[in-house]
Amino acid sequence: MSGFLVRLLLCGVAIVLMAGGNAQASDRPNVVLIMTDDQGYGDFGANGNAAMQTPRLDRLAEQSASMTDFYVSPVCSPTRASLMTGRYNYRTRVVDTWIGRSMMDPDEVTIAELLADAGYQTGIFGKWHLGDNYPMRPMDQGFAESLIHRGGGLAQPSEPRGNRRGYTDPILLHNGRKVATHGYCSDVYTDHALQFIEQAHANDEPFFVYLPYNAPHGPFHDVPEALYQQYREEAEALAELIVPNLEGEQLERQVDRLARIGAMITNVDANVGRVVDQLEKMGVAEDTLVIYLNDNGPNSRRFVGPFRGMKSEVYEGGIRSPFWLRWPRRLSPEMSSQIPAAHIDVMPTILAACGVTVPADLQLDGRNLLPLLEGEAVDWEDRPVAIQSHRGNVPQRYHHFMLRQGRWKLVNNSGFGREQLPGEPTFELYDVVADPGETRDLAEQEPQITRRLKDAYDTWFDDVSSTRPDNFAPPRIVIGDVADNPSVLTRQDWRGDGWGRNATGRWLVRADESGVYDVVVLFDAGDAAERVTLKIGEERFSREARPGVDMVRFQRVAIPQGELSIEVLLETGGTERGPHQVILHRRP
Repeated sequence: MSGFLVRLLLCGVAIVLMAGGNAQASDRPNVVLIMTDDQGYGDFGANGNAAMQTPRLDRLAEQSASMTDFYVSPVCSPTRASLMTGRYNYRTRVVDTWIGRSMMDPDEVTIAELLADAGYQTGIFGKWHLGDNYPMRPMDQGFAESLIHRGGGLAQPSEPRGNRRGYTDPILLHNGRKVATHGYCSDVYTDHALQFIEQAHANDEPFFVYLPYNAPHGPFHDVPEALYQQYREEAEALAELIVPNLEGEQLERQVDRLARIGAMITNVDANVGRVVDQLEKMGVAEDTLVIYLNDNGPNSRRFVGPFRGMKSEVYEGGIRSPFWLRWPRRLSPEMSSQIPAAHIDVMPTILAACGVTVPADLQLDGRNLLPLLEGEAVDWEDRPVAIQSHRGNVPQRYHHFMLRQGRWKLVNNSGFGREQLPGEPTFELYDVVADPGETRDLAEQEPQITRRLKDAYDTWFDDVSSTRPDNFAPPRIVIGDVADNPSVLTRQDWRGDGWGRNATGRWLVRADESGVYDVVVLFDAGDAAERVTLKIGEERFSREARPGVDMVRFQRVAIPQGELSIEVLLETGGTERGPHQVILHRRP
C-alpha cells in the first residue's frame, strides 16, 4: 500500500479518535520522548557511576517505572528507525548509518503520523538521521514542527559550511529552512521544545515532543567549558571509569575525552531538568508521559555497569539502555519489569498510552509494555528479541547479531565494521540473568538451547528480510518537488566509498517531472586547477575550477523525468575526488 493511501486510512482513524472512539482528548497524556546519542548505560549516577554528574536524570529515574532489560541497536540510525516505526529496522530499508543506508523508506508509517492524525501536535528537536531529503525528512513523516541538523551529527559532511564543525551557535534546519541559532546545541533544542510545549498547551492541544539530543556524540572539541573544567578537576575519578586501564599520555588523552563527554552529558541532564520543571510549572506533569533512553552504547570503552562492550558491539554494554517512563497519573515508580524489551516496543507503548489504535494492516514487531508496568499478567517469556547491525548494503546472516529469549542470549560479535561475515559464525551463549557480564560462554554445554535460539534467529532473519520486494534497496531522493526546492545532496546519502577528502559517490534520485535546474557544486578549494564534471544519467557537463575556488555553477541543466543517478567528479593530475555538496534548484 502506498504511503498516500496509508495516510488516507489514518485520517479515518483520526476522525474516530477525535469523536471519542478510543479515548477522549482530555484523557490522553502528552508525550515527551527523550533520547541521547552515544551515551552509555553506565553514564548515570542512577546506574552506579559515582563520577558522572546527572542529578536530574537520577531523579527522573527515581520517579519512573522502568524496563530493566531494554535493548537498542549498537549504532544510531537502526535504533531511530525502530523507534519511529515499531518495526525492526531491516523492514524499513535502514541498514547502516551513512552513504545512503540510513534513509528510511517514506512509505513507513511513523508514530508522529499516527499521533498527528489523532489530534496531537508533533515536534522534533535534534537528531533525525533517517533521511535529509524529500520525502524522508521529519516534516514529511508526521512532524508539524522540526528543528534538526542534517545527517548523523553536527561537524559531519552533511552540515552547512557555516557551522565550522561546531556545536555552539549551529546552523540548523527549521521546517526545512536553514536558520542561524545561538547557544549550545542541546540548549537550543530544549529552548525550541519548550516553546512548542507552551504553544500547544496554550491551544489546549495534546503534544508529542521527540527530543533526540546529538550529545554526547563526537567530536569533542566544542563542549560547555565550565562543565568541562569541573570534570577536569575530577581526573582521578574519571580515570577509574576507563576500560581498559591505560597509563601515561594515553590515559591523559582518554581522561580529557571523558571530561568532555561528561560535560555534554551534564548539559543534557540540566536540559532534561528544564523540561520536567516546565511541565510541573504548567500543571501538566501528572498527565505527561516522559520517556528516556539512549540510542546505543557509549562512544568509548568506559564504565557500563555490570556489562561489557561499547557502541557498535552486540555485547550487553553496546546495546543495553535505560528505559525510564515517568507518568505520575498512571505509572508507579515502584514498578519495573525484567522482561526483555527493545526499541521496537516504544511506538506501540506510546500509542496505547494515547488511546490510538494501530491500523489493522500495519505490521508492528513491538508490543505495548504498559501491562508489564501496571502489574498485569502477560505471557512474554518466550518472545525473542533480535538485534543486528553492521556496515554494508545488505545484512548477512549470522553477522554481528544477538538474540535474547528469556534468560538466554545467543551472540556473534563478529565486528560492526566488516561488511561480510569473516568465515564461519562463532556462536556464544550466555545466561545474562546469572552472568550479565557475559563471561561464561555456555554454547558447548547447552547445545539444545544454542540450536533453539539459532533457529529463532533464522526465522527472524528470513522474516525481516522479506518484508517488501527488493527488501534492502536504498530509497531514492526525490528532486524538483515544490516541498524541497532546492534539494541539497550531501555525502551522508551518496552511494560512495566513504567521506574522506578523496572519496567519490553518486546519488540515486527520482524526478517525478522533467525540469530545468541550476546546479551548484560545493567543494574544498584545491591548490591546482581542477576539471569539475557533472554526470546526470548519461549526460555530462564540465567546468574548469581555478585554484582557490570552492564552487562552480551549472546553469539551465535539463533533468528528465524518472529514476537516475547524479555524480560529480573533480579531476586533477590523474586523481579524482567528490564534492562536499551539490545543490539542485529547479527553475520555475
